[in-house]
Amino acid sequence: MIGYVTLGTNDLERGAKFYDAIAAVLGTKRMMEWPGAIAWGTPGGSAGIGLTKPFNGEAASVGNGVMVALECADEDQIKRVYETALANGGTCEGPPGPRGEGFYAAYFRDPDGNKLNAFKMG
Repeated sequence: MIGYVTLGTNDLERGAKFYDAIAAVLGTKRMMEWPGAIAWGTPGGSAGIGLTKPFNGEAASVGNGVMVALECADEDQIKRVYETALANGGTCEGPPGPRGEGFYAAYFRDPDGNKLNAFKMG
């Protein structure tokens, strides 16, 4: 149902390094790039993620209660995404582990404070 998600950044170069690293672990890469914005994903694949400086020129801010979930193939990939996030300027919001029956996830924030998780159902 979701085509893509866009998050704001105040430092596109720093954010690009973070998302390039995570995209590599997820087996994808940059799919579009233009001044002030980059999008990662696979054309014709599942939902992608974009990072942009706000169009109105104001500072980017974090949405309270907003989170982007990145679907992973297995627990090992979740751990690798989480470790990659922390190694590239991310911060921990909950290490990898079970979060209820049939749900395994890790939670982290990007360098701008946007909350993400890496997860696997089943």
